[in-house]
Amino acid sequence: MEGMDKITRKPIKITDTTFRDGHQSCLATRMRTEDMVPIAEELDSVGFHSVEMWGGATFDVTHRFLGEDPWERVRTLKRLMPKTPFQMLLRGQNLVAYRNHPDDLVEAFVEKSAEVGIDIFRCFDAVNDERNFEAAFRVIKKVGKHIQGTICYSLTERRMGGPVYHLSYYLEKARVLEGMGADSLCIKDMAGLLAPYDVYELVKALKGAVRIPIQLHTHYTSGMASMTYLKAIEAGVDIIDTALAPFALRSSQPAVEPIVVALEGTPWDSKLDLSKLLKLGEYLETIAPKYREFLDTTRMAVIDTSVLRHQIPGGMISNMVSQLKQQKALHRIDEVYAELPQARKDLGYPPLVTPTSQIVGVQAVLNVLFGRYKMVSKETQDYVYGLYGRPPIAISDEVKKVVLKGYKKGKEPITCRPADLIEPEMERAKEETKGLARDICDTLIYALFPQTGTQFLKWKYGLEPMPEKVKPKTLEEVKKEDEAMVKAKAEAQKKTA
Repeated sequence: MEGMDKITRKPIKITDTTFRDGHQSCLATRMRTEDMVPIAEELDSVGFHSVEMWGGATFDVTHRFLGEDPWERVRTLKRLMPKTPFQMLLRGQNLVAYRNHPDDLVEAFVEKSAEVGIDIFRCFDAVNDERNFEAAFRVIKKVGKHIQGTICYSLTERRMGGPVYHLSYYLEKARVLEGMGADSLCIKDMAGLLAPYDVYELVKALKGAVRIPIQLHTHYTSGMASMTYLKAIEAGVDIIDTALAPFALRSSQPAVEPIVVALEGTPWDSKLDLSKLLKLGEYLETIAPKYREFLDTTRMAVIDTSVLRHQIPGGMISNMVSQLKQQKALHRIDEVYAELPQARKDLGYPPLVTPTSQIVGVQAVLNVLFGRYKMVSKETQDYVYGLYGRPPIAISDEVKKVVLKGYKKGKEPITCRPADLIEPEMERAKEETKGLARDICDTLIYALFPQTGTQFLKWKYGLEPMPEKVKPKTLEEVKKEDEAMVKAKAEAQKKTA
């Protein structure tokens, strides 16, 4: 490439997401620790900037569906991977669950996470309300770990711009997070909507606005992600997120292997060893059959090109379809698609990420089925009242009045930090788990997930038998299933011949 020799050398740093977002996005977070252990030491030797291996849905799924202790996963892998920093996704005041938690719970969770081995805390908030970071930032700083402040990338137009999510919005948020003490900044593109030339403009501007390193996280959902990464690298981004090929693409991250080769010999050469990456990928292929039931094979395409038009995350669509099916109204899905942009506008244009995507989606369905705001979900009322944080733009008085009609907490939304209204919970959780929880980790599992946490602790300590559905499948069992399937197909063909 002409002029390449004039570009300052800046090897791109890469975070591997295989052990967290890779299997969360492709396989419903079902990868078990036992299948991570065999390649942990090899993964540690690659030279990744960090390995994202915890947070997000992993805490929930490990104890609820896999019968595993989420804390023990970190301890186990840390013993095998002492060199590479461990990174987790923290949902701000929500931690790894789905509601805002009190500050004492946030403090206990972050302290214990750092103790078991988490080095980098990527903190995000569904409405980009920095007040929901205050408690977590304070504790992360206290325990001497790395704070990665995060901005959820969203759009109201097809490309960056418009009345809400324009360049100035992102620059201002970045300055605020840096001022709060963030050690690095992440742009989190949950739906893969960040276009290549938009990211070039965004990263260039961010590099001039803040001094901390910038990391880019995107998903392959729309098909733009690899192009977006290349333009971000040219613009000066410091770190990108990728996954090993078997757990990449689809709604996961771009695959690391082609990016390593694409940058080889350029000023951004990562210097990662392709042969090591290929070896790791070969191993993942051997254990992948255990998880195939969780892979979406309903479509030929590995990308969802329709997201380029409607910008609705896949999980949000599936929730709306389920809700309509329950009401025997699936034929009205197009009306819901038409209602969604208006409902989102009414609610202050929140980014469409858990839990706001579900709040907007459910309310759009209710508006179609029963008339606009004739029926309002409790979550919509909580959101408009301010319990999830401050919306990106103010909600109109008209919408507030109709949504909060009859709401028990009040008709005028709060202006304080939402967590200021939540009473401490740790001491109560300790009291309620006496005789069951044996340490603070057990107590936190219960405090975050009272019902499923209690069930898991009973399994853990042998008070109740673990159901067969929670126990892991072996490759031998999968092989027998395949043989039985092939035999059944052959017999069926004989009958129809």
